[in-house]
Amino acid sequence: MTAHLRQEAIRSISASDTRSKTDRTSALTSSDRLPDTFGLYVFDDAVQRDRLPTDIYIALRRVIESGARLEESIAGEVARAMKDWAIGHGATHYTHWFQPMTGSTAEKHDSFLEPTGSGQAILKFSSSQLVQGEPDASSFPSGGLRATFEARGYTAWDPTSPAFVRKGPGGGTLTIPTAFCSWRGEALDKKTPLLRSCEAVSKSATRILNLIGETDVKRVMAQAGCEQEYFLVDREFYKLRPDLIACNRTVFGAAPYKGQEFDDHYFGNISPRVLEFMQDLERELWLLGVPVKTRHNEVAPSQFELAPIYQGISVSVDQNMLTMEVMREVAARHGMAALLHEKPFAGLNGSGKHLNYSVATDTGRNLFEPGKTPHKNLSFILFLTAFIRGCDKHQDILRASIASAGNDHRLGANEAPPAILSVFLGAQLEGVVKALIEGTVTTEQGVETVRLGVDALPNLPKDVSDRNRTSPMAFTGNKFEFRALGSAQSAAYPATFLNLILAESLDYLSDKIERLGGFTEANAQTVVSACLRQHGRILFSGDNYTDDWAKEAQERGLLNRPTTPEALQDWAMSSNVDLFEKYGVFSRSEAESRFHVQNETYANKIKVEARACLDIADTLVLPASSLHQLRSADSAEKVKGLLGEEAVASQLEGLSEFTQRVSSARKASVALRSAMEELDGRDLGEGESATAYCEKVVPLMAHLREAVDLLEISVDDDLWPLPKYREMLFVL
Repeated sequence: MTAHLRQEAIRSISASDTRSKTDRTSALTSSDRLPDTFGLYVFDDAVQRDRLPTDIYIALRRVIESGARLEESIAGEVARAMKDWAIGHGATHYTHWFQPMTGSTAEKHDSFLEPTGSGQAILKFSSSQLVQGEPDASSFPSGGLRATFEARGYTAWDPTSPAFVRKGPGGGTLTIPTAFCSWRGEALDKKTPLLRSCEAVSKSATRILNLIGETDVKRVMAQAGCEQEYFLVDREFYKLRPDLIACNRTVFGAAPYKGQEFDDHYFGNISPRVLEFMQDLERELWLLGVPVKTRHNEVAPSQFELAPIYQGISVSVDQNMLTMEVMREVAARHGMAALLHEKPFAGLNGSGKHLNYSVATDTGRNLFEPGKTPHKNLSFILFLTAFIRGCDKHQDILRASIASAGNDHRLGANEAPPAILSVFLGAQLEGVVKALIEGTVTTEQGVETVRLGVDALPNLPKDVSDRNRTSPMAFTGNKFEFRALGSAQSAAYPATFLNLILAESLDYLSDKIERLGGFTEANAQTVVSACLRQHGRILFSGDNYTDDWAKEAQERGLLNRPTTPEALQDWAMSSNVDLFEKYGVFSRSEAESRFHVQNETYANKIKVEARACLDIADTLVLPASSLHQLRSADSAEKVKGLLGEEAVASQLEGLSEFTQRVSSARKASVALRSAMEELDGRDLGEGESATAYCEKVVPLMAHLREAVDLLEISVDDDLWPLPKYREMLFVL
């Protein structure tokens, strides 16, 4: 029986004092080496300055910093220097690393080696090989952008995100971040829209800053930092859980005796084994230039978090994708599995990915930083107003950007914000907003008129109020924290839409001010007050988890899209498509393709989970339950023979109750299988299919789970085939 494998796994884990080690990160052995080895495997600014001719280096920096056109002559010199540098770090191959609409990353490796025709070979890497690649694109999701037989796709070098060398057991690979598009130029990835949105927000932000007199600002950059939550389980347990392997979450599992009731894991002492993993992970990420800063235990048992320092938003998204890849690899080397699913264990806190967001000028000023001068407060208030308006007006696309099957398990539970979007500012800043709306502020001298750009607007120091951990979008002193992202998802779409809503709202404010005759303090005050009055409904400082808030949000007219299919309906609405096209983020066909891909992904994930439920229930759980029935019946007969009819009555009653539980599980399995077969036989579009699986299959999976979890607490422990929560979460 597989139950013996479970027991063997526990013995094996208990007997192991250390886990597999590697010398791949031996370049980092002490803290005094960190400054010298951070980014060692990154073709960053310092390497570029050192290895490129001065004129080429200056031209490349112009491309990176201002979006200037990349000339072929520049690309050739960069390719030569990049190849020599990568080979010096043991690279034998190169790859264009891109982010298709699968939500993960993709790569195809090519060797630097090129035969000369005389039995010899050279190492070659040309400008064309750097700038453009051509992977087979036929099997990547396109959402109808092209037919399956149209295999051609192109990767295009993104010079704003530095190349790096990934080390492997047999050498290294030069990894070049790229965009991915069809032969017609349509974006087939998640990165291209993000890069487009960066240009859009820069243009709109520069416009309004120039309008109010900051003519020295030529470019504005979006910045971000992605906090990453995850679970760790021992790999021996992981291998015995088909659901973890296929779905990255447990589809069955009874609650352990002790969960997170005592709040003793949060920020608790990190166990030596986990700390060793974390240190190894950090070393690898530091070498790759990922500025990981923070590590700690999270709320649930075996749940953890790491957080980096701020970066440019495109680089930050790339680095988060890289972090998730490296995390899985390092965990495997340490005999563990890193679970990035939003809800791998029912009844315990799920995992999120908090996207910290701000925008900064090319003169070095964070525009979400409250100012110490009247003029800086003016720009801060304008950007704050634009962001508030954007969150309210575009609730639908922000909600759609974080929609996934995994996040549906988490949003609205007691460890994550609800599916209703709101913005938390803190008491003092909300007071400023209220004063701006009303046009007055109470001071020690009485009531004064609030005027933008004068000292009547108070200085706004950081951390003037407590944080609201229940808020989906919280101001945290000099940035906004979008807390509703799922831990497994790419941050690219949420980042894209934060840029987009800010760009659109900044243009709205600029248009309004210009229509009033141009910038004056009075005109800005008029526009800001009206805008905040209209969109202030999105501001909420209370507990987002309560039923009262859900009712109040409905009264305010805020959207509530509790499931992914409901949220995705807004993706391709004509008003949103018009917005995407206006700012060049998506064409109409690209927007529609995302709608189809996101829905198809959702339906496929539910299919896989349902099949896992059926397979595990029918081939593992119910056979083990049958053995338990036989054992119980045999035991009852023996008791009857020894002690008589009355002595066995209670035992038979228990067996009867257990038999009813088995029957319930079998009926639930049959109902789920029937629903799956019925849906498989229907010809449904992606949106219809996602809705059908959500409404018909998900509840039946939950019903089967309830029945199976009751069996788990009833079947003899030595017969149960699956590692239990009490083991996976605490034997590490």
